[in-house]
Amino acid sequence: MNEQANISLLKQAYDAYDKGDIQRLLGLLAQDIDWDLPEVEGIPFTGKRHGLDQVADFFSTMAACQEPREFKPDRFIAQDDQVVVLGHGRFVVKATGAEFSGDWCHIFRVAGGKIASFKEYDDTHQAAQAYQPRGAGAGAAAGRPAVH
Repeated sequence: MNEQANISLLKQAYDAYDKGDIQRLLGLLAQDIDWDLPEVEGIPFTGKRHGLDQVADFFSTMAACQEPREFKPDRFIAQDDQVVVLGHGRFVVKATGAEFSGDWCHIFRVAGGKIASFKEYDDTHQAAQAYQPRGAGAGAAAGRPAVH
């Protein structure tokens, strides 16, 4: 697959996510996909997953935990079988009502016309702060880690 076709595949995936069509999105993934987000304590959908069933669980768990207010890929950069996508997002944590936002970087590998791997880089500190229960201490509210 050429680089432009890989970018087109990724644009279809982001469009499916934007429209809430997770089944269409899952159809663009390889059966044995590797899915990797930084592990963040207190956020149940973070960490590594493998295979379509685990990625489907990722999307359902994420939807149960947070709501996207904005999620936009801004730039697609492709070379060989890799596509790097730069973007930004803003989310509200359902359990706390806290909002967090920031830029992110997604790195994909495409094989056989399917998305074969995904790795995310983002500001995990902001997300962790938003997931902390409101009564976690004044230090967290002031932008400092709460002392336990």
